[in-house]
Amino acid sequence: MAVVTQPTGNPNLLVRPEGHRDWSTGMFGCASDCGSCICTWCCLPCMLCRLAERMDECCMMPFCVQGSLVAMRTKVRTMGGITGSICKDCVAVACCGPCIVCQMSREMDNMGL
Repeated sequence: MAVVTQPTGNPNLLVRPEGHRDWSTGMFGCASDCGSCICTWCCLPCMLCRLAERMDECCMMPFCVQGSLVAMRTKVRTMGGITGSICKDCVAVACCGPCIVCQMSREMDNMGL
């Protein structure tokens, strides 16, 4: 039996992995949300715990899982249909982790999470 049509992808995927939009704010857009910026700079562990809980993850995950900030950013990006890649997430986290935490918080606020 010959195949006459090409497969159209995985029908079980709810969101296309490549995303369809950009982040709603830039990596250094802290001026648009001074509250999360101050919270992040004054108590980064508190902000990480809060973000993990907003993602329905254990609040200790950022402290117990190596590479958790990359995983968290990738999860936010996937949930929001944001374009990017795990490699770009790694580079962003390496450049300025606290800025990424603020950006994720703003994005989750904008997504209503």
